Amino acid sequence: MTPADHDIVEVRDLRFAFGRRAVLRGVTLSIRRGGISAILGVSGSGKTTLLKLIGGSLHPASGSVRVCGHEVPQLDREALYRLRRQMGMMFQKGGLFSDLTVFENLAFPIREHTRLPEDIVRDLVMMKLHAVGLRGASRLKPGELSGGMARRVALARAIALDPPLVIYDEPFAGLDPITLNVIANLIRTLNAALGSTSVIVTYDVKEALAIADHLYLLNDGVIVAEGPTAELIASGDPFVHQFLHAEPDGPVRFHYPARPLAQDLQIG
Repeated sequence: MTPADHDIVEVRDLRFAFGRRAVLRGVTLSIRRGGISAILGVSGSGKTTLLKLIGGSLHPASGSVRVCGHEVPQLDREALYRLRRQMGMMFQKGGLFSDLTVFENLAFPIREHTRLPEDIVRDLVMMKLHAVGLRGASRLKPGELSGGMARRVALARAIALDPPLVIYDEPFAGLDPITLNVIANLIRTLNAALGSTSVIVTYDVKEALAIADHLYLLNDGVIVAEGPTAELIASGDPFVHQFLHAEPDGPVRFHYPARPLAQDLQIG
């Protein structure tokens, strides 16, 4: 196998803008098969935009995006649909269908992408719900679930087809400490059980450091650092050190550039 064969996601010099506002200014990264990778960055750094480009929801201005060996921007609708069968996605806000039961939410992608008989669909759904501890909630609607339960249902739906690549968009946002720990442990456990590759996009440094094998730091539209988690934790790079250790002083400033305070207060 060549080095590229080991990479499930390959991004090269990827550029994207909303109008005149450049979001990604030449992102390059390779995500190896297996394990858990985390893409970290401050809010608004382009993390979710990068995910949408990987999934084919957005089209880049330039650059290359390869997933499972396919050049995503060049795929027609049918080919992109086939590729997405190999990708599980846990959306930032869950993305559950509010009018469907928990069972039907999980059955939806299985029915959409396969022609399995209903008894097999039922068994698959119940096994996935059991894996996240919610088999007993199969008849509930999303509105009857707590926030943490809804997040676990979303996780179960992301792995419904046992995809080789599972992407989690801010999976820890808004969770209480207990639920957050449950979700983090589920991601690690299910990744190992399925033998898949997990990509977590988050600004929750603590949890990312706890479960990720490899880190990518996105800032100002480019990847400014990447490497095994332990190496980046020990990095002497000012930005990496400030971000991973949550320090107030460093390249990322607390104060927006302004003239001296005394001038605005008319002192002296």
